[in-house]
Amino acid sequence: MIVAHLDLDAFFAAVEELENPALRRVPLIVGGDPKGRGVVATANYVARGFGIHSAMSCAEAYRRCPQAVFVRPRHSLYKDYSREVWSTIREIVPTVEQAGIDEGYLDLGEVAPAFDDARALAEAVRAVVRARTRLSCSLGVATSKVVAKVASDRRKPGGLTVVRPGKEAEFLAPFPIRILPGIGPRAEERLAAVGIKTIGDIAALDDDALRGGVLSGKVGRELRDRARGIDRRPLEVSTERISISQEETFERDIADPERLHDELRRMAVKLAEYLTVRGQVGRTVTTKVRYPDFSIRTRSTSLPVGTADAERIGELACQLLDRALHDRPGPLRLVGVGVSGLEEHMQLSFPAVV
Repeated sequence: MIVAHLDLDAFFAAVEELENPALRRVPLIVGGDPKGRGVVATANYVARGFGIHSAMSCAEAYRRCPQAVFVRPRHSLYKDYSREVWSTIREIVPTVEQAGIDEGYLDLGEVAPAFDDARALAEAVRAVVRARTRLSCSLGVATSKVVAKVASDRRKPGGLTVVRPGKEAEFLAPFPIRILPGIGPRAEERLAAVGIKTIGDIAALDDDALRGGVLSGKVGRELRDRARGIDRRPLEVSTERISISQEETFERDIADPERLHDELRRMAVKLAEYLTVRGQVGRTVTTKVRYPDFSIRTRSTSLPVGTADAERIGELACQLLDRALHDRPGPLRLVGVGVSGLEEHMQLSFPAVV
């Protein structure tokens, strides 16, 4: 097994910087009201230089950096960018376990069975995500999910760490136990009280130490395995396709609504053909647009009954495009249309009347 863990760097803050490039030069905190009880969702790397981190109270963040800019999270916007990222990744690595809006695991071994090839593939993923979305990501490549996840955090932002077979325990050993997935703050305190401070300390525990110590039972054995780099968990992948989409990136930005409508109608025909061949219909139509500054917008509408009709899908896609352009006029770098909420098309049959 060769798996990569991919983590988008300071994702919420990075999206806000794309939407407003002036924010790149200032300490930026995405979170609640610094005068209230809000917490930091994330902070850009300028703000992190002041010791600000996620889950810190916004009041404490303000105390450390009064000049910081605070913005409220815009989750629908982040979801738009996240969909773009994971759609891009799946074009290169088909088998993906998305563990969150900004992180997930990639089965590199399915595409590149040799470790050197897997490293090159991870570098390609990082480069394509950057080129398509202008977002930075960090990756860890290893033989298991736990080692890949720890590795992905080693060279942020935009780094790649590869842990080769046989080096897992050596790689993990020096790190504090809090870094090991499954060790929370209370467990960290209990283990530190008995002299267990590094992941290597956990890996060195023998069976007797497990039975008589603070780590015991199945959980204790599992954490010791993880500390040794042993993690047999497969990727949890949904094989059911729940959406389909088409999109086009133009060589030159297009401002003419009629030309954009023509593109969407052409895509709608392709989607309708796909649905018809598979005997499916879709209930939600989504139009995606990307502006010259690479910012992304999506607009969606849902139907009471699913459709596989090209004309209907195209009509809805064009209406959604007009809504997006009304909210923010301007030429477009890309347009796309997707259909989701897929379900089998049940056609009722009736006995013939004779």
